[in-house]
Amino acid sequence: MIRMRVSGNRDKIDTLIGAIRGIDGIEHVEDVDEESMDEMRDDSSSSDLVDDNQADVVRVEIEAPQKKAELVRNVALLATRELDIAVEFVDEF
Repeated sequence: MIRMRVSGNRDKIDTLIGAIRGIDGIEHVEDVDEESMDEMRDDSSSSDLVDDNQADVVRVEIEAPQKKAELVRNVALLATRELDIAVEFVDEF
């Protein structure tokens, strides 16, 4: 199981999820839940910035054969550059 936390514009996150679903051999891709960046912030130092108010955080779980794990990570990392989103790979949420 590959778990990642993705932040950015929801449409761009959906594009990333679609790209991962399109990889041959991927068994399952699911966005587990979604939180607004404002809900996650534990300080108010930059809570009024325009970019912060527009970002979503989506937790995504991907079931893939071990031999596809590196490809999934590479696609996600490439998408961060192309789509201007952030991806963090995590062991658990």
